[in-house]
Amino acid sequence: QVQLVESGGGLVQPGGSLRLSCAASGIILSVYTMGWYRQAPGKQRELVADITRSGATNYQNSVKGRFTISRDNAKVYLQMNSLKPEDTAVYYCDGKYSINAYWGQGTQVTVSS
Repeated sequence: QVQLVESGGGLVQPGGSLRLSCAASGIILSVYTMGWYRQAPGKQRELVADITRSGATNYQNSVKGRFTISRDNAKVYLQMNSLKPEDTAVYYCDGKYSINAYWGQGTQVTVSS
């Protein structure tokens, strides 16, 4: 059974930082392209960043220079710095390989003073 489990969300003040983690089981994480998506209330889910199995990264323009995606053999991470209220959303981990695609259950990130 494949599971992606996100952690690290929470409430943070504007300008603060959070580090999200995504732990995978049931798949060989190293062959997957892994991504972080987010969905704010009333909005569509959108790609935040992704990282290929070779380590190539891609970022949404609004998070470039503030967020960093990384991976090791067990987890995928999203380091989020200089957080803004508009970053508030549920953040989801996603894994893709060939025809296979998996999602985590999401972790809430709230940026508010």
